[in-house]
Amino acid sequence: MQTKKFVLLDIDYVTRNQEPVIRLFGKLVGENEEGHIIALDKSFKPYIYVIPSDPHRVTDCIHELSELKLISVEKVSRNDMGQRKEVLKVTFKHPRDIPKLMEKILKLPSVGEIREHDIPFYRRYLIDKGLFPLNVVEVQGTVLNPAQFLQGTQGPTEGSENIRTPKTCIFQMENHPQPLDSSLPEFTVLSFDIEVYNPRGMPQSDLDPIIIISFSSNQGFRKVLSTKNPPDSSNHQESSLDFVEVVSDEKELLEKFVETVESENPDIILGYNSDSFDLPYIRDRAAKLGVPLKLGIDGSPPRFTRTGFTNSAMIKGRVHIDLYFNIRRYLHLARHTLEHVYRELFGETKMDIPGDEIHIYWDEGGRRLETLFHYSLDDAVAVTRIGERMIPLSTELTRIVGQPLFDISRMASGRMVEWYLIRKSFQYQNLVPNKPSPSEVTHREAIHVVGGYVKEPVKGLHENIVYFDFRSLYPSIIISKNISPDSFTDKQELNRDDCHVSPESGYKFRKEPVGFIPSAIGQILQDRVKIKSKMDESTDDWQIQVLNAQQEALKRLANTFYGLYNHSTFRWYSLQCSESITAWGRDFLKTTMEDAEKQGFKPVYADTDGFFATYVGTMDEITKTTECHVKYVD
Repeated sequence: MQTKKFVLLDIDYVTRNQEPVIRLFGKLVGENEEGHIIALDKSFKPYIYVIPSDPHRVTDCIHELSELKLISVEKVSRNDMGQRKEVLKVTFKHPRDIPKLMEKILKLPSVGEIREHDIPFYRRYLIDKGLFPLNVVEVQGTVLNPAQFLQGTQGPTEGSENIRTPKTCIFQMENHPQPLDSSLPEFTVLSFDIEVYNPRGMPQSDLDPIIIISFSSNQGFRKVLSTKNPPDSSNHQESSLDFVEVVSDEKELLEKFVETVESENPDIILGYNSDSFDLPYIRDRAAKLGVPLKLGIDGSPPRFTRTGFTNSAMIKGRVHIDLYFNIRRYLHLARHTLEHVYRELFGETKMDIPGDEIHIYWDEGGRRLETLFHYSLDDAVAVTRIGERMIPLSTELTRIVGQPLFDISRMASGRMVEWYLIRKSFQYQNLVPNKPSPSEVTHREAIHVVGGYVKEPVKGLHENIVYFDFRSLYPSIIISKNISPDSFTDKQELNRDDCHVSPESGYKFRKEPVGFIPSAIGQILQDRVKIKSKMDESTDDWQIQVLNAQQEALKRLANTFYGLYNHSTFRWYSLQCSESITAWGRDFLKTTMEDAEKQGFKPVYADTDGFFATYVGTMDEITKTTECHVKYVD
């Protein structure tokens, strides 16, 4: 039996001999190890929870379920919105059996409800095994010949019998994978960009050929592939085109693209609008010219999957990230072109050629063609630099939320919080609430919750302005007032000794035990305080950069919690929680403003979690009069 250690990059499952097989894709680590691994686990099976219609009908429910084609039905104890219940863990042979049998199960007389039926199989595996992508995993088992595994396999790898990357290790696990504590390793990143000959305007993949593909990596690799010879630059040594490699035609261009990905063997592939343009265009042209796009470490072509309102290109074993969507999510800019973003992040002007003029530069040749080559390479280099700035936040969110980097890079903050809570639910033995039905979503969307308090600004010019700021106001209210669906109660006999009572509405939240969501968000805030303390103590610039990415990731998650209570699709939706948080927020802000006025401050503007005020005095006098966090504002 052999032992392998690898950084977990991605996960999926395939069907082999009619059974699901989990595949863990990773970057090998350790002495004398290089390349990638696909670790296989055929022991894990999908399951759901069934809640009997009556606590006294558990035995009836077991009997009725046993008549279906299931592996097992096991009685377990779980928490459901603060109540301990006996429920049934129902295990299936294959993930596809769950939607097939759900309707039958729900029609059984003894069944009341089904839970956790919509958690994808690969996500279920990560949660149950305690695995976090981008962390190190240790496995024991045997190395397989690729043909041994591919025989009888159905799924995303079907048709990829010829694995072309010799460094890929196929490994059959013979025990449970063991997560190991580890720092974030360095990943090999390869950026790419394409140029299309488009004399008719907007490129059309059925007509317009790809003429240039450029590459840049974080290891110093830079190259431009072209179907046209560069101009003779022997008389212009300052503009060498050594980075240009010429191929005979577009077919060879695409073959060289595949070869370059294979030879550079990146862990992460970056593009800019590559989900919507570059990779779909490459796919279409490759299909037209008969070029196999074996870009995955398993020899598979890119697979396009629906994420939100768009398609995403998945390359197996390599994390493909489209930076365009990351930029739109995290940078609020008037324009999100590559040139504009590059100038915003680095204060530098990047070379630009309008898209509808690419064919002109190509046809004219000479200096113009030379400029086009430099422009194309500049695009790929810019993507690499932007990635180095933007990826750390996504990688830290991946390690916190526990879902693959491919998914996290395309996931809204609310979805990240939901998957964070689903993982926490497993740890706390809580049942995950079901998603709301379409009619319930419509009903929730019609409900308006009053937001934070806003005081209109006092007109005029003001001097000696200070700012009072509540640190993490809404997350702090959730924790201090134990605001959670499982701690909410409408029992009249409970009073203020037992409960926190919200202003205005009078909603009650038990003081004990600590609610599920206050517990989860409390851990996030504690971790962030520890990380910021480490930042203050550190003198290492690289460590400070890593720690800053970690605390920023935690901050984003913490600040997302409040809004989700009132989000129509949130599994833990609670109108009472949402209204109570804003009510306490308004109360705290107004009370603090009143106290500040008694100390000589005059509030001139307030909004949600802080207010501006004028004061005639020095900073020393201000800090003596209040324990709030205050600062002068220019």
